[in-house]
Amino acid sequence: MSIPTPHIEAKKGDFAKTVIMPGDPLRAKLIAEKFLEDSVLVTSVRGMLGYTGSYKGVRVSVMGSGMGMPSMGIYSYELFNFYDVQNIIRTGSTGALQPGLNLGDIIAAMSACTNSNYASQYGLNGSFAPTADYTLLRTFDDVSKDLGRTVHIGSILSSDAFYSANETENDKWKAMGVLAVEMETAALYMNASYAKKNALGIFTVSDCIGTDKAMSAEQRQNSFTNMIELSLETARRMGD
Repeated sequence: MSIPTPHIEAKKGDFAKTVIMPGDPLRAKLIAEKFLEDSVLVTSVRGMLGYTGSYKGVRVSVMGSGMGMPSMGIYSYELFNFYDVQNIIRTGSTGALQPGLNLGDIIAAMSACTNSNYASQYGLNGSFAPTADYTLLRTFDDVSKDLGRTVHIGSILSSDAFYSANETENDKWKAMGVLAVEMETAALYMNASYAKKNALGIFTVSDCIGTDKAMSAEQRQNSFTNMIELSLETARRMGD
């Protein structure tokens, strides 16, 4: 396959080495307009907006991934394999499972458990453990310390179902120490591993599962700023 791809209309060289990927394309637009200098729209196929600009002198791209592993699987695959993107940093919301987590807390996924069958395509004789790139994770941890931000690092769950018929399913993942639930990262980590590229998932706790704690729209906007700044600074330190 050549570029443009079926899902991305950008030309060769339009994407930076590192792409920040929120799920919502409108959040990608907000990041580009609020945080990047001289940002340019490089793709808008199916409304999945992607921009490239600079952050503190370093070229950075931002693009939506959509919801769920199939959508993340498509966009991250094409970025890694056809646009020579080296690093993808997913930024998203997550539902906390552990009692020590609070609204607005930031989590980095060292690993991504999953109930998805995404890994079956690789024909492995066993279970694959999707993990973050160590250099990206270490850089993010250094950035959080330098900026004085408290973060939690551990395992998360990438689930295929937002609404599950099994109401106690999350209790079993919680018992295994899984920090939180989202819907994309396992596929991103698998694509990165197969393409010999790098990925990291960073999340803001937007609700605490099993409680009535949930962010308002205003709280989401303000709290997500911390996560965005951490991801952009991580991208900057990874260089051009």
